[in-house]
Amino acid sequence: MRLFKLRKHATVRGYIHDWLEPDDVDQFNWMTAAIVLLVVASLISLAIETEAVRADTPMPAWVLEDIRLFNQVVVYIFAFEFLLRFWAEGENPRHRGVVGRLRFLASPLAITDILAFLPELLIMLFVPQEEGAWLAAARALRLFRLLKLARYVPAFSIVGNALKRAGAPLVAALCVAAAQVYLAALMLYFIEGEAKPEAFGSVTRALWWSMVTLTTVGYGDVYPETVLGRIAAGLVAVAGVGIVAMPTGILASAFAEEFRVLQERREQKARDAAKTDG
Repeated sequence: MRLFKLRKHATVRGYIHDWLEPDDVDQFNWMTAAIVLLVVASLISLAIETEAVRADTPMPAWVLEDIRLFNQVVVYIFAFEFLLRFWAEGENPRHRGVVGRLRFLASPLAITDILAFLPELLIMLFVPQEEGAWLAAARALRLFRLLKLARYVPAFSIVGNALKRAGAPLVAALCVAAAQVYLAALMLYFIEGEAKPEAFGSVTRALWWSMVTLTTVGYGDVYPETVLGRIAAGLVAVAGVGIVAMPTGILASAFAEEFRVLQERREQKARDAAKTDG
């Protein structure tokens, strides 16, 4: 991963755009490093805050005050970073002019950035003293900050590309799994419906047992009692291994292919750079 390597620009906005939107995912400068650290720190503070707000917490009162102060600073920093990014996007030909800026605001990454700070910023500015359960939903929106890492951490792009590559096979596997869950519930409904109506008296009731069994979770809260029902349950449990193994194999293959493509791109870049230097 290369650090602090920037292209030459004629304007300050060009440098800022390069800091915020590096062309190379392996490029890591001080600004992107600071954003990554802030995201990680804010997620840690969220975990601590969920404990500090409890009435029975052993934490002293100053912990919650400091956590909330830290989060306010983070919100303002992310708001400033977004405004800076919005201004610097004028360097991108796709995002110049009014239409271009609207296109930028409609992009998934921009929406993620907005949700990462705007709801809490509005609360801080207009209803700072309000308390209530609805504030938990605002705190939960901090999870959008995790998606900000997708800009800078190569692992996130690898995961996203692998999921795109495996999209169609995963949908097919999901359809097969859904059919298995339904058929297993239907089978136990007919076998166990009269013997244990509270658990298998309808297909909808049997779906819980079917889901738990086929996913190999096995809570044990619902189980068949007749001999035929237990035999059927055993077959369903064996079939459940395939439900877990099928998407696992698909994802493993997609990740292996993505890593292979990524390695080929890096080798090609290295060859191109060697030719340029030569």
